[in-house]
Amino acid sequence: MTKSRYNHGVVPPASDLQRPSTDPVDLSALRIDRSRDRGPRPGSRRSLAWGLAGLVLVVGGWTWYALSASPVVVDVAGVTTISGTGAAAVLHASGYVVAQRQANVASKATGRLVALYVGPGDRVKNGQILAKIESADVTARLHQAQANEAAARAALAQARAAADEATLDYERKRGLLDAQLVSQADFDVSSARHATAQAGVASAQAVVAAAEAAVRAAAVELDNTVIRAPFDGTVLTKNADVGEIVAPFGSSTTARAAVVRIADMASLMVEADVSERYLDQVTIGLPCEITLDAYPQQRYHGVVETIVPTADRAKATVLTKIRFADRDPRVLPEMSAKVAFLSSGEAPAQTARLAVPDQAVVSRNDRRVVYVVRNDRAVETAVTTGATANGLTEVRDGVGPGERVIVNPPDDLQDGAPVAARATPG
Repeated sequence: MTKSRYNHGVVPPASDLQRPSTDPVDLSALRIDRSRDRGPRPGSRRSLAWGLAGLVLVVGGWTWYALSASPVVVDVAGVTTISGTGAAAVLHASGYVVAQRQANVASKATGRLVALYVGPGDRVKNGQILAKIESADVTARLHQAQANEAAARAALAQARAAADEATLDYERKRGLLDAQLVSQADFDVSSARHATAQAGVASAQAVVAAAEAAVRAAAVELDNTVIRAPFDGTVLTKNADVGEIVAPFGSSTTARAAVVRIADMASLMVEADVSERYLDQVTIGLPCEITLDAYPQQRYHGVVETIVPTADRAKATVLTKIRFADRDPRVLPEMSAKVAFLSSGEAPAQTARLAVPDQAVVSRNDRRVVYVVRNDRAVETAVTTGATANGLTEVRDGVGPGERVIVNPPDDLQDGAPVAARATPG
């Protein structure tokens, strides 16, 4: 076997290293192993990208259509409240809640307000002190009157002592005159002194009575500086503040008159004007249904209490007063009220019912529904209906007071479709 000349650490010449090999090369071993490539093929990646793009286009197109679709112009109406006795009402009227017992409480004396113990909303009792005005001058007059009374009583005691002395002298002289021991002249002098002393006592008694009257007058003036409640009630308004000058009504245009205004809440009634032509339908004791604008869902039972026996010439109306059958502390004076005069014997409902126009209720998939307008879109809402009357259908659930419903909704109206209320002519 021939040994290579390069085996013993001998470096081959450079000419041998640079010479290309002419031996044949096996290229069959140069292959790519595709079994280890687990990623998607280029064709599948392209298909996935096109699918995602199509989905984005579909969703975007639907969103654009939903947002840019022209709203359907519809007629709308509000959900109204009705009562169970609306059909039995023979007459309707409007008015206000008025306290039949109220007062503007003012001072009987003129002075500066130094104390105010109540404010709006406070409940007061008959005789309760509401406010005080300055009273130093009146107190001084009271003390002066009391001193004059004391002096008058002292003078009365002195007159009585003098009268007792004169009486003793008179009795002694009369006995001596009977015994012929004194002259008639001495007896006459004693008799005159006795009569004078008795007159002095009567005069002193009159002075004492006058002094007592002066004390009482000063006490009344002092009491007038204290403002008291004339009856049980509730303070409605406060018209003066501490430090202001208050005076009786009409005594001064620059001073406050009424300090507070109070009303007896138990005397609240609704005062409503009734046209003369319908007056024959209203009688004392006729039941009524009262609705307050402040609480439209609440119905109050009332009774006609008074028909004022005079008419308003300018308005051709007669004032009627309707008493509340039940007291509600939420009812306040000057609230707006509507009164339905009912046929005799009819009892009003205590709670209101909701109703919509008959044309707002339609059938969809064997269901009774209405289309409520919320955020300018039609919301299909299933409802339970009740009685119908006067073009209204009672709705027991599904809608709330004040909501708007579509009247005569189109047959192709979809749930969630944009809508716009039809403009009112003029």
